[in-house]
Amino acid sequence: MTVVTVHRAKTNLSKLIARALAGEEIVIARGDTPAVRLVPVAPPEPRRVPGTLKGKIQVTDAFFEPLPPEELDAWGQ
Repeated sequence: MTVVTVHRAKTNLSKLIARALAGEEIVIARGDTPAVRLVPVAPPEPRRVPGTLKGKIQVTDAFFEPLPPEELDAWGQ
């Protein structure tokens, strides 16, 4: 874990960001008191691609049939 002062963090922000992205833990301190931790943001969720499951799943005709009364009651219908 690397601890740097606010002044040093402002001066070397680009380098500290690169080090944090590489997995190093960076703590920014006010004087001798740790204040914040510099960590990478989680990567964005991958985009959904239409047709990814084509040929891998099947929807039968039963999917389109009405639900039985007891299941409709469970849904509050």
